[in-house]
Amino acid sequence: MVAGVLRHTVGGVFALLAFTLVVAAPAAAATPVRTEPPSTDAILRWINGYRHRPEPDRLPVLVSALSQMQAFKDSETCGAYIGFIAGVLGSNPARTKHLVARMVSIAPADRWVLVRAIAYSGLANWKDVLLSFAEDMPEWRPMINRYLEGKLPTLEQIDYKPAKPGMFDKIKIALKIGDSGKKTVTLTPSPELIDVLWGYYLATGAYKPIGQIIKLLPLADDKDSVDNLTTGSAAKFTLASNAVRDFTLLTMLKWSVSHQPKETAKVLKQVIVTAEDVDTGDMRKQSLAAIEELKQKGPSSKRDLTGMGEIGQGALAVGCIAAAAAGQVELGIPCVIGGATYSAGMQYMSNQ
Repeated sequence: MVAGVLRHTVGGVFALLAFTLVVAAPAAAATPVRTEPPSTDAILRWINGYRHRPEPDRLPVLVSALSQMQAFKDSETCGAYIGFIAGVLGSNPARTKHLVARMVSIAPADRWVLVRAIAYSGLANWKDVLLSFAEDMPEWRPMINRYLEGKLPTLEQIDYKPAKPGMFDKIKIALKIGDSGKKTVTLTPSPELIDVLWGYYLATGAYKPIGQIIKLLPLADDKDSVDNLTTGSAAKFTLASNAVRDFTLLTMLKWSVSHQPKETAKVLKQVIVTAEDVDTGDMRKQSLAAIEELKQKGPSSKRDLTGMGEIGQGALAVGCIAAAAAGQVELGIPCVIGGATYSAGMQYMSNQ
C-alpha cells in the first residue's frame, strides 16, 4: 500500500528518494545476470550484491542490457552505472581489455560510457587501454583524445573546495580581466559525481570512493552556493541512508572520523548518529530547509539559483540503481528508465 501511494503522488516522488538511496546488505546469494536479456529487477539485485560476490565476466551482459534499455541516453542520470563499470574494470586489471572488447559492440551512441568508465577506472594504464580501443570507437575519438591530453578530468581530480567567486571576481570573469586562458582541469562536485562514486563502491566495496564522498561533506554547511549545498546534502544524506543497512559501510564511516579534518569530522559524526538512529527523514527535512533558506537570501545567491533545476534533478538521481535492497525493487524502475520522476521531484522540492 505504501509503495502504491509513493508511486502515484508528487510528494511520494521525493519520498521515493529515501527508498532508492539505500544500499542494503543483499540476500545470501546475489541474483545472477542470465544469458538472456535480464530484467530491471535482476540488474538491480545483481549490482546491489556484486561487491559481496564479484562476477566480472558478467559485466558485458549487464552493459548490453542497459544499452538496449537506453539507460545511457542521459548523462546526468546514469552516473551510478558509469561508476559501477569503472569499478569493475579498475578492480580487474588483468581482464580489463577482455571485458572492454566484449562491450564495444553496444550501440555507438552509448560507447561514451565505456570511454568515461575507462578514464574513471583508476587503472595505472588506463590511457593505454583507452588508446587501444580508440579505433573501435571512432565516433568518440575527440572525447578520447581530450582524456588522453588531460583536458577532461578523472576521479583523481575532484575539486573538493569549489571556488565561490564574489562580485568583483564575477566582474573580472565577465570582462576576462587577468585571465591567462589556462585553467586547471578538475571535476566539479555534483550529485552526478556522487552517483559515480556510489557505483564504484557497489562494484568494489572499497573505502576509496566512500572517502571521496566523505570529503564532500563540508559542502553541506555551505550557506553561499545552492550548487554546493545541494551536493553536500546529497553526500550527507546518501551516506546516512546507505549506512542504515550496510553495516560494513557504517564501520568504514566510524573508522574514518578520526582521520578527517575538523569540519569534515563534524558532519560525518552527524551522518553516523543519523544512521545509528535510523533518522534519515529528519536529515532530509533539514537539508531541504537549508536549501530553501538559501534560495530566499536574495541577490547574493541569484547566480547560483540559475542551475537549481538541474542540480535538484541530479540530486534525485543519486543511488537510483540501489533499490533492490529491502524488497523495494519496483521503486527503482522509474529512476532507471525515465526522467519524469526527477522533474516532478524537483517541482515538489521547489514548491514546499
